Amino acid sequence: MSVSFLPLRTVVLGTAVAIASIVSSPAQAFSDDEARRAILELREQFKQFSDQSRSIHLQQSDRIEMLQQELATLRGQVEQLNWQSNLQQRASQDQSGGHTTHVADPQEQAAYEGPMGLFRSGKYKEAAGSFGQFLDAYPNSQLAAEARFYQGSSLYASKDFKGSVQGLQEMLRLTPKDPRAPDALLVMAASQIELNDLNGAKASLQRIIKDYPDSSAAETAKSRLQLL
Repeated sequence: MSVSFLPLRTVVLGTAVAIASIVSSPAQAFSDDEARRAILELREQFKQFSDQSRSIHLQQSDRIEMLQQELATLRGQVEQLNWQSNLQQRASQDQSGGHTTHVADPQEQAAYEGPMGLFRSGKYKEAAGSFGQFLDAYPNSQLAAEARFYQGSSLYASKDFKGSVQGLQEMLRLTPKDPRAPDALLVMAASQIELNDLNGAKASLQRIIKDYPDSSAAETAKSRLQLL
């Protein structure tokens, strides 16, 4: 329901004119009671105006805050969809002969391909658990760095942002020169943003620019820093 009221200036001036007309008119006696009544009416009108103004201001503030929250949620959803698309593209590139390492032990290779298949199918929660099993069984595998990267990516995609950060930090600690290191930092920064750790996200993005300036991730890091 819309609220209509006279501007305060009109209310004040109108009441003041009414009082002045009574005082200046010789035909009317302006008693103390009438003066007090006029003042009380003026105070009441002023109070109504203030209450109405405060109510409208609060309604507008609540609406703006709600719209800002909705916009932030939509941005987060779009951001995560973009990251998932990028991760799937990375997995496809690895499958077609990118950085993926192949090991001599067929059982070990099969143990790795299992979670990778889950990842490519978009079954991220299952993939994260399966990568964990692979790392438990083959902690020193040549595929361990890749497994940690895709485990952290799977955790991000399944919205376990804290687990994603922890896993990717471990990967970067053990294999900082791995070709996926800058991409790992990008995924880690995305998880830190979801955790509202903006300082951590900035540090991750700045590390990409500093330590991996020639990587494609460096350009992405620069553009994302401008948004933080």
